[in-house]
Amino acid sequence: MTEYSGPALDTALDDLGWHDMLAEIPEIAIPLVFALVGETGTHASIINDVLDTGRTSTEHPLPMTGDLWLRWHRRRDTGGIALDPELPLSQSAPGPLPKDALIRGRIALGWWLVGSSRAMLDLARTHALDRTQFGTPIAGFQAVRHRLSETLVAIEGAEATLVAATVDLYADSPSPQEDSLLRALLAKAAAGRAALIACRHAQQVHGGIGFTAEHSLHRHIRRVHILDALLGSSRTLTREAGSLIREQSHAPRLVHL
Repeated sequence: MTEYSGPALDTALDDLGWHDMLAEIPEIAIPLVFALVGETGTHASIINDVLDTGRTSTEHPLPMTGDLWLRWHRRRDTGGIALDPELPLSQSAPGPLPKDALIRGRIALGWWLVGSSRAMLDLARTHALDRTQFGTPIAGFQAVRHRLSETLVAIEGAEATLVAATVDLYADSPSPQEDSLLRALLAKAAAGRAALIACRHAQQVHGGIGFTAEHSLHRHIRRVHILDALLGSSRTLTREAGSLIREQSHAPRLVHL
């Protein structure tokens, strides 16, 4: 997957039967593919496929925190967003986004964020093992170990929340759509929070080298800030979850035991 990105990755996924997998086993295809895209630091326009399961090649307007709407273009190499110029994004007029598409999109982006988080944690862990100070790998320093541990805990918690939301959505659950909306909302909020924690701690572990263009960390950090803001940032979604719980006067279980 690291050999392709952008339109080339779209083509490669089409050749592998991505659309068939999305139609027949979405509960497996979405976590697998989106997490791998995040881990490898590549990108593809597959969020459009998740939002529109009818294979109409629609480029859906995507709401972004800050009253901004973007369009993720298919078959285009470069974008116009300064924060992450690799992504084929451009500003768009607001458009309708059905509630079921919003649920699917938030879960998919959540898996992408988890994949990016794991990539940053792996980079930070490798750097901590390789970098020495006073003749000792910095991985042995308590402050570094705490940062890596906190990142891992956040990622594992976000992934567990995403698994519950994915199973709930694609297992023909009889739960009301409002419950599915809240679960997807909380899952993306958790994934966004974990990714931002990974950004902060990975940058601290890397020090100055993490800011350089030669190191791959900055690419993951830029990507995470875009993905977190799309379809609602972790902070915005947390507030929205509180409003929904107040309106419904109950909070559904994320996992039914």
